[in-house]
Amino acid sequence: MEHARHYIATLDVGTTTIRCFIYATKTNGEPSTVGTAYEHVDLLYPAPGWVEINPDKLWSSVLLTIQKATEDAKLTIDQLTCLAISTQRNSFTCWNRDTGQVYHNFITWKDLRADRLVKEWNSSFTLRLLKFGAGFLHFFTRSKRFLAGSVIKLMNPQVTLRLAWVLHNNSSLQEGLKTGNVLYGTIDSWLLYRLRQGTDRTRYVEHISDVTNCTSTGFYDPFGQEWAGWALNLFSIKKDLLPKVVDNSHDFGYVHETLLGAKIKIAASVSDQSASLWGNCCFERGDVKITMGTGSFLNVNTGTKCLASVHGLYPLIGYKMGRDSRMDINYLMEGSSNDTGSIIEWALNVGLFDDPAESASMAMSVPNSDGVLFVPAFSGLGPPIRDDSAGSGFIGIKPSTRKEHMVRALLESLAFRVALLYDCALTETRFSFTSIKVDGGVSKNDFICQTLADLTGVQVERGEVTDSTALGAMFMAGLNCGIWSSKQQLMNARKVEKTFSPDPGRRQKQLKQMRAWERAVDRFKKWYMLEDIKNLD
Repeated sequence: MEHARHYIATLDVGTTTIRCFIYATKTNGEPSTVGTAYEHVDLLYPAPGWVEINPDKLWSSVLLTIQKATEDAKLTIDQLTCLAISTQRNSFTCWNRDTGQVYHNFITWKDLRADRLVKEWNSSFTLRLLKFGAGFLHFFTRSKRFLAGSVIKLMNPQVTLRLAWVLHNNSSLQEGLKTGNVLYGTIDSWLLYRLRQGTDRTRYVEHISDVTNCTSTGFYDPFGQEWAGWALNLFSIKKDLLPKVVDNSHDFGYVHETLLGAKIKIAASVSDQSASLWGNCCFERGDVKITMGTGSFLNVNTGTKCLASVHGLYPLIGYKMGRDSRMDINYLMEGSSNDTGSIIEWALNVGLFDDPAESASMAMSVPNSDGVLFVPAFSGLGPPIRDDSAGSGFIGIKPSTRKEHMVRALLESLAFRVALLYDCALTETRFSFTSIKVDGGVSKNDFICQTLADLTGVQVERGEVTDSTALGAMFMAGLNCGIWSSKQQLMNARKVEKTFSPDPGRRQKQLKQMRAWERAVDRFKKWYMLEDIKNLD
């Protein structure tokens, strides 16, 4: 029996690129990419620390990318079975419910305009009192929800204080708030609104956002699966601004035919890290995925239980799918390091190597780093160190130091940083991990992958598709559309490109080197003291 051929378009909106992949799929076969298109995202820097995206340019690029990818696949829009959407998290805008006009550019997750607010709130009596109260309640109830509240720390990448800043400082938005016409949304929410509305701005469209994009904002409670009332009250965020939170198998409707010439079913909407989780087929409790892109994200599937963290890892809803009583919900514990690919790019720019692909062979050309260590902290050091004022730098340079030693030290530091997150996950979850699946551009580096295997003592597995975000969104859409009927079929469709097994002989040497690196990290902590930052301001 011949199985029907389906074409799934996957739109992946990242921080610096918009990509669309057209996948040809069959129920009994592997998906293949038949069309691709890319558009660059222009990041705007209107003031020091501010990082924005123009919504009109983003919208034009989204439509153009879908059109070009479809043309590249030699298809017409009406031949597409469905559209899947994956987006960066925590970049947001606000727009008028009646006119659709935005009140400001997208404020990206990299934006630091609320940095002073973040510091003030984290050291405030109010937050200390809140954490004390949560700790007190945890002592009596043993509720993990209160444990999470007792160690809460506000961060710039979260939406909370950037949204509070905008609501306080944008005068036209304040006028809109008086009439109740303002809507807030992350990129997924805004795209779903505009794609379904089409060119008819008077057409009513429900304001929604998928749960995986909401869960990382900082004011959505993954334990209660609702917008956190305490956070909305504390930061003066009105609930009527916010979208209705929907699951990943929600009926998202259609791309309106006025936009691309034909209706396209929207079969899935999901955040980038959850999409990556699906691309790596990390469906079971205890599965671990590490994405090494611009930054690194470690995600542990904690199954049907939402776990609290005391070391700075973040509890999230990984995905929520199904229908009513058969709803399948999986939670994640996430740890992140902001500097991975950004470190590689810096090393390329300063001439440590001419091509990132050659860095692994350079590192392996010397037996060790000759005592050189590197601390990767361009954006501070996240969990478990949690020091926003840490500095970056080499230490231990000697007359015998060669470029190869510095490259090895730099690559080792990226593996050490991820290994710290892994150790945290071991402590927090008390799971026994058997393998780590890696993806992202930096995962193509064999030296980093092997070092990670040696440090963790478990096998590191790299899929054929190292950029698995689009693949995961496509898997989710295909399951929602009935192209596949089970996650097992998706696991069969995913192929492994290479595995890295831990070497017991190297493990002890690497752990000793990592302990030396941790001493170097101590030297670079609090490098940019708060008073120095204030003086620079």
